[in-house]
Amino acid sequence: MPGGRQGGRRRSRLRLSNIYAFKCRKSSFQEDHSQIGGPGFSRVVYCNEPNSPASERRNYAGNYVRSTKYTPASFIPKSLFEQFRRVANFYFLVTGILSLTPLSPYSAVSALLPLGFVILVSMVKEGIEDWGRKRQDIEVNNRRVKVHDGNGTFRQEEWRELKVGDIVRVEKDEFFPADLLLLSSSYEDSICYVETMNLDGETNLKVKQGLEATSSALHEDSDFKELKAVVRCEDPNADLYTFVGTLHLEEQRHPLSIQQLLLRDSKLRNTEYVYGAVVFTGHDTKVIQNSTDPPSKRSRIERKMDKIIYMMFFVVFLMSFIGSIVFGIETREDRARAGGRTERWYLKPDDADIFFDPEKAPLAAILHFFTAVMLYSYFIPISLYVSIEIVKVLQSVFINNDILMYYEETDKPAHARTSNLNEELGMVDTILSDKTGTLTCNSMEFIKCSIAGTAYGRGITEVERSMAMRSGGAALVGDDLDVVVDKSGPKIKGFNFQDERVMKGNWVKQREAAVLQKFFRLLAVCHTAIPETDEATGAVSYEAESPDEAAFVVAARELGFEFFSRTQNGISFRELDLATGQKVERVYRLLNVLEFNSARKRMSVIVRDEDGKLLLLSKGADNVMFERLAKNGRKFEEKTREHVNEYADAGLRTLILAYREVDENEYIEFSKNFNEAKNSVTTDRESLIDEITDQMERDLILLGATAVEDKLQNGVPECIDKLAQAGIKIWVLTGDKMETAINIGFACSLLRQEMKQIIINLETPHIKALEKAGEKDAIEQASRESVVKQMEEGKALITGSSGSHEAFALIIDGKSLTYALEDDFKKQFLDLATGCASVICCRSSPKQKALVTRLVKSGTGKTTLGIGDGANDVGMLQEADIGIGISGVEGMQAVMSSDIAIAQFRYLERLLLVHGHWCYSRISSMICYFFYKNITFGVTVFLYEAYTSFSAQPAYNDWFLSLFNVFFSSLPVIALGVFDQDVSSRFCYKFPLLYQEGVQNLLFSWKRIIGWMFNGLITALAIFFICKESQEHQLYNPNGKTAGREILGGTIYTCIVWVVNLQMVLAISYFTWVQHIVIWGSIALWYIFLMVYGAMGPSFSTDAYKVFLETLAPAPSYWLTTLFVMIFALIPYFVFKSIQMRFFPGYHQMIQWIRYEGHSNDPEFVEMVRQRSIRPTTVGFTARRAASVRRSGRFHDQLKKNFIAF
Repeated sequence: MPGGRQGGRRRSRLRLSNIYAFKCRKSSFQEDHSQIGGPGFSRVVYCNEPNSPASERRNYAGNYVRSTKYTPASFIPKSLFEQFRRVANFYFLVTGILSLTPLSPYSAVSALLPLGFVILVSMVKEGIEDWGRKRQDIEVNNRRVKVHDGNGTFRQEEWRELKVGDIVRVEKDEFFPADLLLLSSSYEDSICYVETMNLDGETNLKVKQGLEATSSALHEDSDFKELKAVVRCEDPNADLYTFVGTLHLEEQRHPLSIQQLLLRDSKLRNTEYVYGAVVFTGHDTKVIQNSTDPPSKRSRIERKMDKIIYMMFFVVFLMSFIGSIVFGIETREDRARAGGRTERWYLKPDDADIFFDPEKAPLAAILHFFTAVMLYSYFIPISLYVSIEIVKVLQSVFINNDILMYYEETDKPAHARTSNLNEELGMVDTILSDKTGTLTCNSMEFIKCSIAGTAYGRGITEVERSMAMRSGGAALVGDDLDVVVDKSGPKIKGFNFQDERVMKGNWVKQREAAVLQKFFRLLAVCHTAIPETDEATGAVSYEAESPDEAAFVVAARELGFEFFSRTQNGISFRELDLATGQKVERVYRLLNVLEFNSARKRMSVIVRDEDGKLLLLSKGADNVMFERLAKNGRKFEEKTREHVNEYADAGLRTLILAYREVDENEYIEFSKNFNEAKNSVTTDRESLIDEITDQMERDLILLGATAVEDKLQNGVPECIDKLAQAGIKIWVLTGDKMETAINIGFACSLLRQEMKQIIINLETPHIKALEKAGEKDAIEQASRESVVKQMEEGKALITGSSGSHEAFALIIDGKSLTYALEDDFKKQFLDLATGCASVICCRSSPKQKALVTRLVKSGTGKTTLGIGDGANDVGMLQEADIGIGISGVEGMQAVMSSDIAIAQFRYLERLLLVHGHWCYSRISSMICYFFYKNITFGVTVFLYEAYTSFSAQPAYNDWFLSLFNVFFSSLPVIALGVFDQDVSSRFCYKFPLLYQEGVQNLLFSWKRIIGWMFNGLITALAIFFICKESQEHQLYNPNGKTAGREILGGTIYTCIVWVVNLQMVLAISYFTWVQHIVIWGSIALWYIFLMVYGAMGPSFSTDAYKVFLETLAPAPSYWLTTLFVMIFALIPYFVFKSIQMRFFPGYHQMIQWIRYEGHSNDPEFVEMVRQRSIRPTTVGFTARRAASVRRSGRFHDQLKKNFIAF
């Protein structure tokens, strides 16, 4: 490797001045430089003078960075604001403030302390998370780098001390501390290698190069003593791929581009050192500018929970209002009913200022309303939000540590980057997936090619095997193919090509040997790969910008054209000489590289061969390259097109290879215009360059086409089959050709042979004729009409087959999608798409992926999941309800924008069907139970107040009221949310339709929520009236004492603690030792608290003073009442669940019965139940088998027989 040795490898010293298209050379400036100094281009950097008056006047940001949400000064106010933004917490704050007034029915401390505890727990959680970010900031800001001190020497300084204009020296394998202008490096021509994984996740190295003006003069530390230069450039922005500026040095101006900018958090690799001038610091750097917060996402259950809270508020205010009216009437009529004497004499109305004074009944009613609002606040679960946060964090820990979602090959586990959406994983209706790198490996293998109209390569792809199976297992291509099928896989990474006609130098015997030679030379020369030579073996390997490019260079090497060296002026490779039959070394002088991008869809190099000829070598997508062929360059076009279509049918990615000779005068003119465009400092520089290169890449001569295979990831067909059985719809959004996407769809079971394909494209003769005529308006109108007509025909086809078992697949290309997504037609498109079993959108742009996702999310109102692995998938992931990033070959941009990261597509099966279902089931049951226990508790408070003629008397001691939600009932519900399993993971896989409980939201429907609330009401009525009636007219102990408020309240409270915890026992499906500890521990804690609290002085414990030890515990009626209430209060729920389980079971209850009755190992019984999940309109190989049975006529009889048996 350059700059030294590593792992037995070395790389030659390179001068790569002309490799990259945007390398800036010395040139005269044009008028378009007037933008420098204008709006958006106002930054001025005085290099080597960071402390000069001119620099300090600019007042640029320092290099200290902060990623924390809070500062020490803002933590308390800001975090308090965050907590009280929640309406429930704000409500409890208001009632806590009211508790400080005489209106309060309980002490202020008992009201404010639980609220303070809940807020404190939430703030501690926020603080711990923020402290983690703070520690990262401290580590980064305290890193050290060598900084020029102005005297020709460099000293170590911390990153945070850097200023704009500082000169720094960065050593090998160090991170860049700020955005630096590259001045020179350890290489002669100031190149350096940069790893940008922290920016875009890409592991391949990028080459950067300084200006010749700086690299020629700055070699040693001492050379910087007299350096004086000024940089004028663009203002801070988030664009990682462009930079516009000028360097003023020694009265000359030099244009600057992104090639000279070293971005903060990139790492210097394979280069001993670089010198750079600090241009952007701290929060002005491009990486920090890109650090925007992801879109805020909240789950549907959370949003519905807010509605329940609002409903409970309404109930509380309604009860308070009714109670106040009753209280006002009772107070007004009190004296009158008793003939001048107050009936409620024990309330001492004569001594009351307002509350019980019959003369001031209206005012008393108003004041009672505020008291009642405080008293009924226990209907709202104060610990609900914090409990859910704790549960979700613990659920995320289980997801992160699931060994079955750990990918050992890359050492990557699943990673839930946010815990807010756990339950949403169990509610996914539609998956929108990328193809390359998501369904496939994005590990390219060169497998076939077409040269001079002849197809080469005898390998068989996975798609071809799938096609053979679809056709009944017929022979794939020919009998001679069996000699090339290598069951063990390719021995050389990126190369799986077998053809004796061109291997081992046999290509020279072919009739078109000269064309084959040009083809292989193009593969060896037209690229930006960097060779690495192993000193021990002499073997050459390559570092390329993409898997495709690496596969091409490796293929050229294996076919006898070995690229082994790159220099400033050329590319060197070894080839077999046609004349002598000997290996010779050839050197092509490299003049220009016209880079690939998604808009150009091609890449070219301009070289001069050893005979002095100028050659343009080009490779690109077929839809771009065929239209650029010269009239005399189309000799092999027809055959090549046929082969390209065959390759696409086989699921291969294709590129067209072509070349032409370039006239000297033409090149001189091109070079002049090209350099002027590169050196321009305007925002339209890219379009200028594209326009010039477009003119050069014309009149090409076709050589042939390459075909590389991107294999399916392991387990993809099986995963798609399981997800389809679960009723999840799967859409594939890809940039590939339609034929490639269709055949990949067949290979992964997304499509099947008997499906009717609705294909929407614009390949009609009429539109092609209009395109040739070039009438844009007419083309647009005709295209729109064609798409609408095709959508109408597709919808009519689906409507006409309603009631049958036919399945449809919609395949639409990118051009058609543009019109289908227009406001006037997108609903029509969505209706058509949702009527199909599978949808494939081909040639989709990143923006279209995001728009389709938005349409599905908003149009269906169901939960959508986007999954992808590349930067082009970021919009789709952020637009979806849940974004899943695949940590694959294309870098980490998708992962960094995702909510959850996994290493392989197949892990989606476990993530959704197991973790998703569990999280949904747990959170749903947890919230329902929360409202059940609070309604049970709150209704007893209401009933007692009604029993005391709404006199605002609480049924319980102040601390009993306050600690119910915090200590005596919250831990079991947290354990439920973390550990409960209604069905084991094995049964989640065996019965995928179980997942539909979440999609249809059956476990958190209003019916179930109201049912749990009604259960709470019935329980409260049973507890209150049984306790009241059992103690109303009898002596409580042998001393003749009757039951007072403290005895009645203590008894009711004991019954509530027992009943709500035993209700938890009945509700739990899967017991662990944790549940036993928290449930029985909560009950025991109540008795311990009652004894400890009662032992305190009466001034503190008030009416609870020794109430348990001296009154409750000795009384047999206390224990008998508790036992009787427990049984009677739980009977309604037990009876209801028994009837439901026997006669109206939910799907998870059916599975529980199967397990309970021992049928889980009965194949016929299990298959019968599973048949319910296999629908004729779905996808996957299971549905394919079911369709086959159905066609044979056995399906309906079998299904009917099974259901009767069930």
